[in-house]
Amino acid sequence: MYIANLTYIKPLTEVEAYLEKHIAFLDKYYKLGKFICSGRKNPRDGGIILCNAKDEQEMKAIIAEDPFNQQQIASYALIEFYPTKYAPDFKSFVEGSNYLVEQPAPNIIEL
Repeated sequence: MYIANLTYIKPLTEVEAYLEKHIAFLDKYYKLGKFICSGRKNPRDGGIILCNAKDEQEMKAIIAEDPFNQQQIASYALIEFYPTKYAPDFKSFVEGSNYLVEQPAPNIIEL
């Protein structure tokens, strides 16, 4: 599982210009069952995406499609983690994944 921590590197006017395309990107990956939640940071200097990607390669491929990435509107820190404790409603995101087996130390990938 990954947290994508986006930080805007261009003015909010450029963020707003690509927001509709970014939302379409988000919708695609929600429909594919990859995105769990997402939203703006406060203060509004970026956003967060919680993603159920199988590995770093898949996560990078997904982020490569984000218009904010393609237009160099945001930088991305990808934080891999393994859920070991979670609310009962979150169980469906963890079950059947490889997160419940012992894993090596997670990575933080700066894009």
